[in-house]
Amino acid sequence: MAEFIRINPADNVAVALTDLPEGKVVEIEGYGSVTLSEAIPRGHKFTLEALAEGSDIIKYGFPIGHVTRDAGKGSLVNHECIKTNLSGLLEYSYEPALEEIAEAADKRTFMGFRRSNGEVGIRNQIWIVPTVGCVNGVCEQMAQRFRAEKAGNMGTVDTIVAFPHNYGCSQLGDDHQNTRTVLSDMVHHPNAGGVLVVSLGCENNQLSAFKELLADVDPAKVRTIEMQKVEGDEIEAGLVLLRELFDNCSGVERTPVPVSELRVGLKCGGSDGLSGITANPLLGVFSDWIVAQGGTTVLTEVPEMFGAETILMNRCQDIDTFGKTVSLINDFKAYFMKNDQPVYENPSPGNKAGGISTLEEKSLGCTQKCGKSIVRNVLKYGERLQTKGLNLLSAPGNDLVASTALGASGCQLVLFTTGRGTPFGSFVPTMKISTNTPLAEKKPTWIDFNAGVLAENESMDSAAQRFIDKVLAVASGEEVNAEKSGIREIAIFKTGVTL
Repeated sequence: MAEFIRINPADNVAVALTDLPEGKVVEIEGYGSVTLSEAIPRGHKFTLEALAEGSDIIKYGFPIGHVTRDAGKGSLVNHECIKTNLSGLLEYSYEPALEEIAEAADKRTFMGFRRSNGEVGIRNQIWIVPTVGCVNGVCEQMAQRFRAEKAGNMGTVDTIVAFPHNYGCSQLGDDHQNTRTVLSDMVHHPNAGGVLVVSLGCENNQLSAFKELLADVDPAKVRTIEMQKVEGDEIEAGLVLLRELFDNCSGVERTPVPVSELRVGLKCGGSDGLSGITANPLLGVFSDWIVAQGGTTVLTEVPEMFGAETILMNRCQDIDTFGKTVSLINDFKAYFMKNDQPVYENPSPGNKAGGISTLEEKSLGCTQKCGKSIVRNVLKYGERLQTKGLNLLSAPGNDLVASTALGASGCQLVLFTTGRGTPFGSFVPTMKISTNTPLAEKKPTWIDFNAGVLAENESMDSAAQRFIDKVLAVASGEEVNAEKSGIREIAIFKTGVTL
C-alpha cells in the first residue's frame, strides 16, 4: 500500500494516504529524499521543496492558493498557512478543449419502471407532497396509516412516504417560484408511481394554480386534496385517494431498460483530502462510462466549481453552452456578494480537518466527479433535464438542497462521495461512496461503496467495474443504506424574505 501520492508531476506537494510520523523519510521522483519535519495526518499535504511566503502551492497541476509564511521542505501545509488566490467576478474566454467519449460497444441494461410518458423510474413509490408546510403533520399521518394498512400487501410499490417542508406560504418572488417548481418537479418524477398533493387552502401556493403546472402529468398518477374543503376526517379522505393511486400503480412490473435512460446526479459532501484522489475520480470514470452508454449525468454545487470553472467552461460543446456556464458561475458569485458574504471562504471545518485548505483545492477535487465528458447543457435551479450527456445544474453546495435539486432535475438517483460521512438521504436513492476505508468500516450503515481501496491495492479499472455493477443493482431495486433506514428528505433553496 502506498503511503503518499503526488497527484500531478507539476505538484510541489504530496498527499499522505495514511498517517505519516515526524522524521519519516520519503522518496519523491524529481525531489529525492524528503524528511517530514512534523507528523502528517491522512489526507493532508506536505511540501516537496521549501516555499517562501507568497509562493503558490500546486496540487492537481494547478495553484490551490499561496503560503502565508515560509514553509520548509517536508512540512505540513493546511488551512492555517494557506490563503486562496481567488477574488470577485472574472472575465472568461472560451478556449475549447473537447474530448469526445466514444459510444460504448457493450450496452448494459437495468430493470426499471417504464412510465406512460416514456420516462423510466428506478423506484415505484407513492409520494405525499404538501403544497405548504402547514399540512406536514397530516401528510405524515396519512403515510403512516397507509403503510400500516398495506403492510405485507404492497404489490410492486416500494414504499409510501410523505415529504414535509417549511414552505409554500409567506414567500415572495424567487422563493415562491422555487417552491412551486421543485414540488412540481417531484410530481413529474418517474420514481413516483403515484402522488397525492395535499393543500391547506389559504396558502400562497394555491392548489388551483399549482395544478396548472401538472397539466402534462398522467391523470392516473396524481390525486389532490384541499384540507379546508374536506367535511369530516381529512386523513380518511386522503386514504381514499391513496387507495386509488395504489390500485393504479401496485401492479406495474420492472422491465429491462437501456442505461441510456439512466440520469444520475453527482454530489459530494463532508469531503477530505482523499476525495479528489479516490471517490471523486471514481465517479468521473463512471460519469464517462454512462455518457458512453448514451445516458446522463448532472454536476451541481456551483460554489464548489469556483477555482476550477475554466476547466468546465473549456469543455462546453459550443459558445452558447460556454455563455450559460459563465452566467452559472458569475450569477452565483453575485448572489454571495449581494448578501455581503465572502465568495471564496467555502471549506467547512470538516473539510479542513480532512485536509482541504482552500476553495480551489476543494473545487479541483469536486469537479473530477464529472470525468472528461463534454458539457452538453446548463440547467437553472428547478429546470428538468432535456439533454443527454453531461449537464451542469445551478444549486448551492448544501448537501440536502443540492441533492433535492438533482432529483428535481429528473435524476433517478444521486451518487454522493464523502470523506467524513453522513446519514442523510434525498427523495431519490442517495448512494454514499466513502473516500477512505476507515470511514466505510466505521459507518457501514451509512456507506454503500468504499472507494478507499483506490488508495490501497485495487486498480481503478477493477473498482470501476464493481461500482458500475453496484449502481445498476441499485437502479434495478437494491436499496441503499439511507433507504433501508427510512431516511428520505427534501430541502428547497431559499434566498429571500419570509413574510
